[in-house]
Amino acid sequence: MTDVVRLDAVSKVYGKGQGAVAALREVSAGIPRGSFTAVMGPSGSGKSTFLHCAAGLDTPSSGSVRLGGTELSGMNETALTELRRSRVGFVFQAFNLISSLDVLENITLPLRLAGRKPDQAWLTEIVRRVGLEGRTGHLPAQLSGGQQQRVAIARALVVRPEVVFGDEPTGALDTMTARDVLVLLREVVSGLGQTVVMVTHDPVAASYADTVLFLADGRIADAMAAPTADKVAERMTRLGAWKR
Repeated sequence: MTDVVRLDAVSKVYGKGQGAVAALREVSAGIPRGSFTAVMGPSGSGKSTFLHCAAGLDTPSSGSVRLGGTELSGMNETALTELRRSRVGFVFQAFNLISSLDVLENITLPLRLAGRKPDQAWLTEIVRRVGLEGRTGHLPAQLSGGQQQRVAIARALVVRPEVVFGDEPTGALDTMTARDVLVLLREVVSGLGQTVVMVTHDPVAASYADTVLFLADGRIADAMAAPTADKVAERMTRLGAWKR
């Protein structure tokens, strides 16, 4: 499989002089197309910075980030905004829905911002996949937390992105609802061939991924294929990040 996202020797330093903090230290990693990757690590390990640099939300201090065949370093903010809008999807812990827009309007918002019309067949398929048929006219306040996150996932998919980035997408959900959302993300990868990169602190959430990348002190400390919740929790415990 080819890499849809590639980081080479990426470092990110915040601040200058004695107050400088290195969030990432020469990180190199590839995200294969059509894969589900979880990113884990102790608090302050650099996992959110990893996601932000990979997604073009933040600019590395040094190193290279490529999305498909596009080198992100050197792009100005306008170009990065256009790239994120058309080629990247985002799902956050806070659902970030517009309260005055109904479900369908929230889902299609990225297209409207880009001046594009939705592909009706694809839109119908997404709504069906995320289980929101019959809910498209509802406002966010009329939905459960799990349903709101499904809207956010549909919104991330509507532009047919090359990769979907999730930052603790199940962090605000109860256990059962979180499981439903994780099953949906897994199906998005397996059924639609989508690429998903998810930052999480939850070993159970990470067990839905194909691969887990473990960060510590701004570096990739380990990688695990075919993860289970127990194996992930054990590895996190050894990193000093998670105690049973």
